[in-house]
Amino acid sequence: MGLGLVPLGLAFGVLVTHAGLAWWWAAAFTSLVYAGSLEFLLVGLVTAAVPLLTIALTAFLVNLRHVFYALSFPLDRVAGAPAKAYSTFALTDEIYALTTADRARCWSGRRILWLQLFLQLYWVGGATVGALLGALIPAGVRGLDFALTALFTVLALDAVRSRRGDLLTPVLAGLSALAARVLFPGQLLPAAFLLFTAALLVRRRTTRTRTRHA
Repeated sequence: MGLGLVPLGLAFGVLVTHAGLAWWWAAAFTSLVYAGSLEFLLVGLVTAAVPLLTIALTAFLVNLRHVFYALSFPLDRVAGAPAKAYSTFALTDEIYALTTADRARCWSGRRILWLQLFLQLYWVGGATVGALLGALIPAGVRGLDFALTALFTVLALDAVRSRRGDLLTPVLAGLSALAARVLFPGQLLPAAFLLFTAALLVRRRTTRTRTRHA
């Protein structure tokens, strides 16, 4: 996973410099914001001098999914207030995918913290190097911003493969995303999460009802 974040960080660093920002913005975004997709959006927001209130609202909507992550992220294994604070800050999509898998049920809080720290170092390092080398890469290169989508696609496929007996969950996720795209194109991500959560609750209630009748 860390090696996968390096080229993604390089792509982000290149986008930062091609947007006209100084190289150190890449290090600042990845160290202080550290929110993946939001960082890509922030490049455009900062260069357009968007008001802070708009940036705050955008950050809230983009990262609303973390509210759902918190329901099953194993923060209880992390000991100490400072450690819990950093673990909460460093909760990313990649960390959530890794720590909620079946193989991670026995991982200690210390292992989770080291995992989060090293993944952030990979991300910060890749972005900083990408920003420093950005001037060497032609501005006409296209597709760098697709690196994030590609990584999420790989994570989704790994999750589906690890739960081969549960095909209904990815089907519900796909239908939720499709419905959000059609009904709420301007708020696709939060709408998709809400629809998916509602579908899972209905599914759970239906399963319980069938189990009682059985």
